[in-house]
Amino acid sequence: MKKIDCRNMPCPQPIIMVKRAFEDNPGATLTVLVDNGAARENVSRFAVNKGFMVTETVLDDGFSLILSSDPNHTEAGKIDAAEENGSTVILVGSDRLGEGPEDIGHLLMKNYMITLLDISKLPDMIFFINTGVLLTTEGSEIIEVLENLEHLGCEIFSCSVCLDFFHLKEKLAVGSPTNMFAITEEMLKARSVIRL
Repeated sequence: MKKIDCRNMPCPQPIIMVKRAFEDNPGATLTVLVDNGAARENVSRFAVNKGFMVTETVLDDGFSLILSSDPNHTEAGKIDAAEENGSTVILVGSDRLGEGPEDIGHLLMKNYMITLLDISKLPDMIFFINTGVLLTTEGSEIIEVLENLEHLGCEIFSCSVCLDFFHLKEKLAVGSPTNMFAITEEMLKARSVIRL
């Protein structure tokens, strides 16, 4: 039984650790140690969505979660092959999500990006245009989240014209600059495009 110690790890690191363990050990039973309620809930929800049963034990310094294959799910821990066909592209046109006050818009965008780490199928590419490039440059609150997404195989791109417009070309902190031709080409080839 593989043991993963996720205590003292900030969100979304526990999810990433569990996801990697599922990928490296399909169907295996895992013991995951977490030290707070949010990590416990996130890891438990992720495991159940991947076809695992969760057995929880309260410890002096947190929780022990035993993630074991659910006999009702013969493909526990595996991604549905149908999800693998075609690319998914996200186009981020702003540094906030929705049409409300700026503060809640920024919080919603941050939470959306963090939540991407919790789902079974990551987007293949995320393109940041217009004020969206503020999210990929120095000073952004989600640089670490985007780095984690990139590490998991999601390609991150920022519009070079937009970076120039906002004088941020030298401050790009994650991903690569790209151009409108490449963005358009990938959008037209994609199975699905999500516009934020």
